[in-house]
Amino acid sequence: MSRTRRVLFGTTTVAYAAIVAAVLGTSRLVRLDWQVMLFRPYKQWPQFHAFLDYFVVLGQRGPTAVMVAAWLGWRTWKQRSLRPLLVLGTALLLLNITVGAVKYGLGRLGPHYATTIGSAELFKAGDIFPSGHTANAVVTWGILAYLATTPRARRVLSVVSAMLSLGVGMTTIYLGTHWVSDVLSGWCAGLLVLLALPWFEPLISRAEQWLLVKWTQLRSRWLPTPVTVSPIAARSGVIPPRDAADDAPLLQPVGAGAPARPTAATATATATASRAAHHGMRGHIARHDRATVPAPGNRRPPHVERAAHPATHRGRGNQG
Repeated sequence: MSRTRRVLFGTTTVAYAAIVAAVLGTSRLVRLDWQVMLFRPYKQWPQFHAFLDYFVVLGQRGPTAVMVAAWLGWRTWKQRSLRPLLVLGTALLLLNITVGAVKYGLGRLGPHYATTIGSAELFKAGDIFPSGHTANAVVTWGILAYLATTPRARRVLSVVSAMLSLGVGMTTIYLGTHWVSDVLSGWCAGLLVLLALPWFEPLISRAEQWLLVKWTQLRSRWLPTPVTVSPIAARSGVIPPRDAADDAPLLQPVGAGAPARPTAATATATATASRAAHHGMRGHIARHDRATVPAPGNRRPPHVERAAHPATHRGRGNQG
């Protein structure tokens, strides 16, 4: 937790407490709530109603959590680290606890269910203060800036998340689903969760290590151990049976009455005998026992040598 973050956390806490005190005391902030509510912005500018009905979904818990979790899941797979998803889960858990406690503790009714003009509508089994849409937009989109890996990406994502949370909060006021004080307290509640996340980093690291250990144990328990097959067995398609000598320990105590340690020559001879017995090796025929095979090509039997012609026949042309 840096000094700047501590200052921001303290300032936001004071502002959050001041808004709660103003609502409890039915101050000018409550009168502003009623003035904006009676103004009915959705009737003053009805042309924006259709678009803002869809835009406000960017602050709804379910859709935003699914979109951000999908992106952080890809980051988890790429970085081989569970930290992105664990940070998101921790932030959403803190948001549900802190915002939910204030919501059900004050029990404020929304503008559409208000009954007494000028009243803060507290302790009437409502759940509108602070604005959950606004706080969720601050936390969900702010997580992307919190987990950014470069300063430039962090600055860009901080601006984008601030604009989205500001737009979602103003949209709820336009639609008449929240008071102005609900939105102000929602911004503070969401910002407090983001500012408090560094205090939970050691817990997140321990949770990640514990999950990795459990995952390793499950893999070793349920996944089969790979078996090494000799090249001869792999080519023949048959795995040779294990001999009793293969299961014997390689290192045995040498002493009186103890068997001698197997040497490399003994192990090689045993393996050769085992392969010969399994594959049925036959002795090769000696070279001098093989039958004579004629060379390829001319397969005609040799001719009997002809008798030499007399010299008289050779010199017939010179007589007479």
